[in-house]
Amino acid sequence: MSRAFTRESDDGDAKALPDIPLSEHPNYVTPRGLAQLRARLQAATARHDALKASNDTLVQQNELAPLERELRWLNARVNSAIEVDLLSQPQNRVAFGAIVTLDSVEGEQHYCIVGEDEADAEQHRVSYLSPLAQALLGAQIGDEVNWKRPAGDLLIEVVAIDYDGETLP
Repeated sequence: MSRAFTRESDDGDAKALPDIPLSEHPNYVTPRGLAQLRARLQAATARHDALKASNDTLVQQNELAPLERELRWLNARVNSAIEVDLLSQPQNRVAFGAIVTLDSVEGEQHYCIVGEDEADAEQHRVSYLSPLAQALLGAQIGDEVNWKRPAGDLLIEVVAIDYDGETLP
């Protein structure tokens, strides 16, 4: 048969996919964020091991390369994690890991300042690099700060600061 009619994967293992880009910023994590990364790494490792042991080569071909790429990324993120001790944060100022209660014309809201990998806007967990976190970092209770948003600037007041780290009100 002519080489023109063979698939690339017939020549052996599929080529590795390019790595998922890593952030250039320090990988600060809360204890919760580090636990989440480790759990994702453990689950991906278990899936990788199961795929390698499987006799289903079609599933291996389809899933192995993306999974190995994810494993490289997860290993890099876990190895570069800088876990922040929330008890050592300044209790009277907004810093990494703070749960901040804010008041504005839009009403009261709660946000937790977390690492990039833990950020989840729907859960009100914002990256320490986000415009909201950047506006809040260093603020104290009673301070008003200007949050620069795509929807327009919003003046917000810091009502409470907590470092419980686990749950948002």
